Amino acid sequence: MAEKSPKYVVRVGDKEIEINEETLEIIKEYLHRPMSLDELADKLNLESWEEAYEFIKKVPAWIIWTPPALWKYRSEWISRKTQ
Repeated sequence: MAEKSPKYVVRVGDKEIEINEETLEIIKEYLHRPMSLDELADKLNLESWEEAYEFIKKVPAWIIWTPPALWKYRSEWISRKTQ
């Protein structure tokens, strides 16, 4: 049976946001172009800019700066390393 790579989740209020390639694309867009926290909240399906702010604060820096194309490889590498 194939091993599943770990699932990274950030909790904001009562919501859980999974960190995946799609989420990293949104974070990358937020970092590299002018985007308000309101717009970030809309893209992440959050209720307000306060939740978007809490989300950004809770995501570790190594995840924020991981290119989306490398996310799958990095999560699999971490999974192998912890076994």
